[in-house]
Amino acid sequence: MSPMLRVALWAGSLGIAAAMSAAPADAHPHVFVTATEEVLFAPDGQVTGIRHAWRFDDMYSSFVTQGLGPEGAVLTREQMAPLAKTNVESLAEFGFFTVVKAGGKQAEFGAPVDYWLEESSDKLVTLHFTLPLKVPAMAKPVLSLAVYDPTYFVSFNLAEKDPVLLNAAPNGCSSSVSKPKALDSGDNQKLSEAFFSNMSPGVDFGIKLAERAIVACP
Repeated sequence: MSPMLRVALWAGSLGIAAAMSAAPADAHPHVFVTATEEVLFAPDGQVTGIRHAWRFDDMYSSFVTQGLGPEGAVLTREQMAPLAKTNVESLAEFGFFTVVKAGGKQAEFGAPVDYWLEESSDKLVTLHFTLPLKVPAMAKPVLSLAVYDPTYFVSFNLAEKDPVLLNAAPNGCSSSVSKPKALDSGDNQKLSEAFFSNMSPGVDFGIKLAERAIVACP
């Protein structure tokens, strides 16, 4: 499956295919997401899930809302509920663009819950959903969380303010964000070529630009 088709299938129901076909040939990545992540803890101190809030860029948001309500009106959750369901269910094919590692193991996820789309007064759309871990994980000494598209057709960046929240974490737990290393000359060349050819710079390129949230508990 080509990277272009991969992204189109992920969010086709939200109009991303139309957005991509209307974009200039050098528009890469095609979707920009600002992510706020919340790590959910159980009373025993184990991590049970990740609550995502992904805010989409203005161009993508405009395609999402096109024709769904009166022009200029802010859409309600109810109006966007069918799109939220289809979109979240489609994310499973791509691993929810989410990687959680603890104790040297990568966590597996259950079906997403508590999902909805909302449109804010500035006309940007945010996707909310909770991703439960199939098996709870300890954040001792650390748990890492990364949200990224390996092909880099969707660019994820953590929010500048409060990018990672800890919900019901034990005393002494903390979070930090690790920025990616600067790309070397070879990677910059690949990215430049991808920019002009409208192709992905590689199936694993996104991880090189991914920010990582590190959660540490005593």
